[in-house]
Amino acid sequence: MNIFLGLLIPFFGTVLGSACVFIMKNQMKPLVQKMLLGFASGVMVAASVWSLLIPAMDMSEDMEKFSFLPASVGFLAGIAFLLLMDQIVPHLHLGYEKAEGPRCSLKKTTMLVLAVTLHNIPEGISSGAVFAGVLMGNTEVTIAGAFALAIGIAIQNFPEGAIISMPLRSEGMTKKKAFLYGTLSGIAEPIAGAVTIALASKIVPGLPYFLSFAAGAMVYVVVEELIPEASEGEHSNIGTIGFAVGFVLMMILDVALG
Repeated sequence: MNIFLGLLIPFFGTVLGSACVFIMKNQMKPLVQKMLLGFASGVMVAASVWSLLIPAMDMSEDMEKFSFLPASVGFLAGIAFLLLMDQIVPHLHLGYEKAEGPRCSLKKTTMLVLAVTLHNIPEGISSGAVFAGVLMGNTEVTIAGAFALAIGIAIQNFPEGAIISMPLRSEGMTKKKAFLYGTLSGIAEPIAGAVTIALASKIVPGLPYFLSFAAGAMVYVVVEELIPEASEGEHSNIGTIGFAVGFVLMMILDVALG
């Protein structure tokens, strides 16, 4: 039951953020959007280091000087996976007219949702990987630490939900439909988490690889998309401030609760 709740916590963050479409009249101001994008970036980078990469290396201590190997391999595999997804899944980022991935006849709103869904897959994998560690009784991963990661992801999913639902509303969608699309973009997280737990439980020695894979996938999203979007145009320092706040908050959550 605890594991099921833990996988749903990040999804609840997206749902609450998407619900902002019911209470906010206008589209989110660019300044606020930059702050939230920077905040999400900081949370994801801190989670990648403290909740994923460091435990992955600690689990591989028996490899001594080569304890970095599983973390390095998994991290690069995560980068490669998201790079592949970027190439084969048609999607459109906020503020851009040209879609990425193969050409298709999908609506602009659908491709906006697909872009956010791609962001959410690595977050789901990361939650699944740490909860898999708890299920397998790994001493490097505690239930409190797993929930700290889930809560941190939920916090950064709140603005992400708003960032997707508000533009959908401005594209002409009804509030209910914009909320539904924003919510659906987050459903990938518990699904990806459940799949990760199922796979990790079958390949017990592979847990460090799963943790670092999730870290690589999250860092790819941050470097490829979130930071550039937060830095372009005026007031890019707002995104930097948001990054610092998000990083420190996630670091505190992991250390205090882990």
